[in-house]
Amino acid sequence: MHRLSGTGDSALIRRINTAIVLECIRNESPLSRARISERTGLNKATVSSLVSGLIDAGLVSEIGTGESSGGRKPVMLLFNAGAGYAVGIDVGVNYIRGLLTDLAGAPAARRETKIARRSPDDVLPLLYDVIGGLIAEAPRSRYGVVGIGVGVSGIVGDDGTILFAPNLEWRNVPLKRLVEKRFSLPCVIDNEANAGAAGELRYGAGRGFADQIYVSVGIGIGTGIIINRELYRGKSGFSGELGHMSIAVDGRHCGCGNLGCWELYASEKSLLEQGEPYASFEAACAAAESGDGEAVRLLETIGGYLGAGIANIVNVFNPEAVILGNRVCIAEPFVRGAIEREIERRTQAYHREGMRLLFAELGEHSAVRGAAGYAISRFLDSINGQGAG
Repeated sequence: MHRLSGTGDSALIRRINTAIVLECIRNESPLSRARISERTGLNKATVSSLVSGLIDAGLVSEIGTGESSGGRKPVMLLFNAGAGYAVGIDVGVNYIRGLLTDLAGAPAARRETKIARRSPDDVLPLLYDVIGGLIAEAPRSRYGVVGIGVGVSGIVGDDGTILFAPNLEWRNVPLKRLVEKRFSLPCVIDNEANAGAAGELRYGAGRGFADQIYVSVGIGIGTGIIINRELYRGKSGFSGELGHMSIAVDGRHCGCGNLGCWELYASEKSLLEQGEPYASFEAACAAAESGDGEAVRLLETIGGYLGAGIANIVNVFNPEAVILGNRVCIAEPFVRGAIEREIERRTQAYHREGMRLLFAELGEHSAVRGAAGYAISRFLDSINGQGAG
């Protein structure tokens, strides 16, 4: 953690230092003011002043005294997670998954619905029903529901417009504007894989890694790239579309317009093309568990293609961890071995040394947790900007 000093804008410095103190309390509470001073490098008087502002804002509470190493026992501080709630949404190709969380990201309510038809006119009413139902379930709190985060499998513009979602067949859908108009709450829209990466980074398997790649595998494939614990977005904000990396030069046509895209061979889409009884990860895994050799072969083939693509990722990024999330988590017992074999066969030993292949700790809920986290972060930033410190 770093603090500003010098003769700059004192209000800005105070806001930044308040954010540092609040983040410390969020991550490590319960802890004392003295411990915050040690962790942040801010002097004790500054910490006390900033903590007072956070207590007044209802974001921090005093919960009694802790152990003393000599002298007066310190008063312990706790992040007040119940001061407000956030809604997180994951819009998949054939489902909408919703979650209500407190300000610490802990789930408070869940909702999910299936998508039968994918046009915006069909999907938006379902989305509004899920969001509205979660808002209605929010417990009473000081700030109420503070915002909505939505992850969508597609390319998202800076203004929250879904520019192109090939698997949903959406183009230029102003989702942020529509959701904010409907619910009169701030809304953050991002690519589903980015939201999943953010979810695993803060709450799941990615907590201990600074450099990691999250690979979301459902009907399609998306990736969220984390470098030095920050989401890498690229020049235009569209990085991570590795599901449309070509792995077959003269391969099949993809809905994105390319040929031989990775997701055509390594996602649930390849099972859908098989038809019954293997048309989903659940169906294929159930058949494999009952001894169906064809189901085992199909899942291992998907695992092999996943491993080939992940090998490219490892050779390019040299990450500490690759985390597989979304619906592929269902199939872990049948795909992991093939993935690991292909990674070992196709990567440089120097690149894969120490690299961890993990399945998402949050399972199918990485994106929805990350989306709620976006709404929480935006709210805390806005409260800080209003002078909580």
